[in-house]
Parts: sequence; C-alpha cells; structure tokens
Amino acid sequence: MARRNKIYEGKAKILYEGPEPGTIVQYFKDDATAFNAEKKEVVEGKGVLNNRLSEFFMSGLNQIGVPTHFIRRLNMREQLVKSCEIVPLEIIVRNFAAGSLSKRLGIAEGTQLPRPVIEYCYKDDALGDPLVSEEHIAAFGWASQQDMDDIVSLALRVNDFLSGVMLAVGIRLIDFKIEVGRIYEGDFQRLIVADEISPDSCRLWDIESGRKLDKDVFRRDLGNLTDAYSEVARRLGVMPKSPATKPTLIN
Repeated sequence: MARRNKIYEGKAKILYEGPEPGTIVQYFKDDATAFNAEKKEVVEGKGVLNNRLSEFFMSGLNQIGVPTHFIRRLNMREQLVKSCEIVPLEIIVRNFAAGSLSKRLGIAEGTQLPRPVIEYCYKDDALGDPLVSEEHIAAFGWASQQDMDDIVSLALRVNDFLSGVMLAVGIRLIDFKIEVGRIYEGDFQRLIVADEISPDSCRLWDIESGRKLDKDVFRRDLGNLTDAYSEVARRLGVMPKSPATKPTLIN
C-alpha cells in the first residue's frame, strides 16, 4: 500500500497514518532489542512472524469478546488498527517466576506462582520502564480506579485465553505484557488491548523440554530467534510460507 505519514517509530514497529480517520497502519520491523535497546540486532523475518502471530492472538481475543485495537492484517508486515490513547503503563501478567521477578525475589525460574501476579511498569524508555505500584498510578493520574479495575479484568481475560491456546500446542505461558488504550465513543470511554501480542512480549517455554520460544533466545544468546518464533507460528498453524518475504508482497 502507498506509504503514509509516519506518526511514530519504536524499537519494533513503525506507526503510520491510516487510510481512514481513527485508524493507524502498524508496520512490524525486523529489529530485535533487549535491555532497553542496549543490545540490538536485525533478525530477518521477525517482523513478518510477529505480524502474523499478533493478528492470530488479537483476532482470537476479538472473537471471544475481549476488545482490541486490531482491525485486519493488510500484508505480510502491516496491519490496520484503531487509533487510541495509550495508557502509559506496561501491564505484566506472571504465571511462573522468570526474568526480573526471579532476580528481585530470589525465586527459581520456572516456579509456578500461587496465582497470576499482575505488575505495572511506567512506559518511559529514558527511565528504563520502572516498576510502579497502583499508588503511583493513582497519585500521578496515569489511570483512574475504574481504569485499573478494567485493566485487571482485561489482563486476566487475556491470560486465560493465551494460557489455553498455548497449552493446546504444548507451550507454557510463563508471563506476558500488554498495553492498553483508551477509545472514545461520544462521551463514553472504554479500554482495549493495544500494541501487539507476540513472542516479543511473552515468555513461552516448551512444556516437555523447557526450550525457550521467545525473546529470551535473543537476550541470552540461546540460538536463532527466527527459528524459535517460527516454531510458535508452526504449532499455532499461522506459519507464513517464507518468513523473509518482503513487506511489499501481499498474500
């Protein structure tokens, strides 16, 4: 499709003005980053895989009544989404100890938590996306109490959906993060799942072997990232024919 005005470029995606008011074109890059972009690499085909996988998860959530910004996939690297006001928080849902939680609390990675644990980080790359509490969120007006109730409800519903989908293909959902956006319909506001859901934003372990199928492969130099993401896509039945397909090709 014709290139439009760029709105924003992040570490993994570029946002362009959409073809209609209230829409945005989300382009998935091949860039891989870790440790707040201190580690960077171009991983061929990553953007194609994340576009397909995020489409799969967002469409599934829409179908079960969990509202998302996703409208439709446009081509191998682009999808059309609803424009929304992003709440400046990353919402992290943890089912098993891993990563920073294990380091902070001294819990062995892979330990199942008594219940899903929800954490919040303030979205600010310059600060390293610091962990914040609900007290911080209320004090600084990032979200109201009603917003927080809705965010928790959305996060737990996403967790139920993703856990079930992954379990069915032999993958354990260790944790994941989402972003939430506000959309306005007249005087009415509602919250929707935004950004993306992909192996970039989830920890996914093979149930039998414990093999990591997420961005920890890149963070920890555990192998080929495209192979890991391709394995997730293959199991879910959304594997594109060629991960290296150029973004200009339409399926």
